[in-house]
Amino acid sequence: MSAEEKIEIHRGLKGVYFERSGTTFIDGKAGELRYRGYSIHDLAQHSSFEETAYLLLHGELPTAAQLSAFDAGLKAARRLPPEIVAIIETVKRAHPMDVLRTAVSALAAFDAETQENSVEATRAKGMRLAAQVPMIVAAHEALRNGRSLPEPDQSLSHAANFLWMITGRKPSPEGAQLMDRDLILHAEHGSNASSFAARVVVGTEANLHAAVTAAIAALSGPAHGGAAEDVMRMAQEIGEPERAAAYVKAKRAAGEAVTGFGHRVYRTEDPRARHMREGVEKLSREMGEPKWFAILQSVVDAMKPYARFGVNVNVDFYSGAIYYLNGIAADLFVPIFAVGRVPGWTVQCIEQLQNNILIRPLTLYDGPQPRAYVPLTER
Repeated sequence: MSAEEKIEIHRGLKGVYFERSGTTFIDGKAGELRYRGYSIHDLAQHSSFEETAYLLLHGELPTAAQLSAFDAGLKAARRLPPEIVAIIETVKRAHPMDVLRTAVSALAAFDAETQENSVEATRAKGMRLAAQVPMIVAAHEALRNGRSLPEPDQSLSHAANFLWMITGRKPSPEGAQLMDRDLILHAEHGSNASSFAARVVVGTEANLHAAVTAAIAALSGPAHGGAAEDVMRMAQEIGEPERAAAYVKAKRAAGEAVTGFGHRVYRTEDPRARHMREGVEKLSREMGEPKWFAILQSVVDAMKPYARFGVNVNVDFYSGAIYYLNGIAADLFVPIFAVGRVPGWTVQCIEQLQNNILIRPLTLYDGPQPRAYVPLTER
């Protein structure tokens, strides 16, 4: 290959724009995130998951009547076919993300609009999946622990009902609001690995269930969705706030990353992190376990010298502590990420289908040069 023909490789497609999107604006240098033009700070402080999901799926904030109808649709879909429950029972010893992936894939057989890829049908399927994914997570948690399937409480919001079904306890208004905020912050984040996987699949004109199944598979990898679980493991390993500085020093000396810091997009603090930080501080006090927040903040303090290199705290640094304080099993932390992300995956698929093109990048061959085939008897 001549110098004029030299091909530049963008490993991981880093810095490559492959499409336009009207959904999510991210400025990694400024630490800014907007859904449909609305600041994540305004949505986290004033919106609800139901309202934010509507905004993502429809492009505008709903009227009171529209929100009421959307909420009713979500609540009506809080059910699983008996066949799906049977599948969950069969694979209940698997990791919750594997169970979730399998159950979502199987749900395609029970949705009347599975093969319909219009915007309207995809929105409707996305709404149903947004209601069914938390049902799958809750059903699996009950079945693997030998409990009967929890019944949804139609008087509760999306976030509060999820907490009720997972823990068996009606959450306080403050606890429900914090989980609601967590789901809002995870609802969408541009072309991350799982959303890109969903776009690749739906770009082949496969259905939404196939695309969301692929997204869940991508999210299950620790390089994408595992930070929240790893952060709590780190906090437990540190044990006391006074040990955080030494822990960070040892990690950095060994050339190892400190989990919960750094982001592929943000070069400053993840704008979602502040809302989780405030919630963890308050919840840890209410639960009588303030040391977890103290440990996390001690890690943040120890990591401050690295902030100038773009290594800052991300949203999942605090999320795991919220789940832990609610008594949620550590292997459910990533499924909770999926519970919040269904609207984002859906809108990414809608955008792909509206101006579809098969996503087919190239790889530059660097293997052996042409060589002669040698018959088996001569090798």
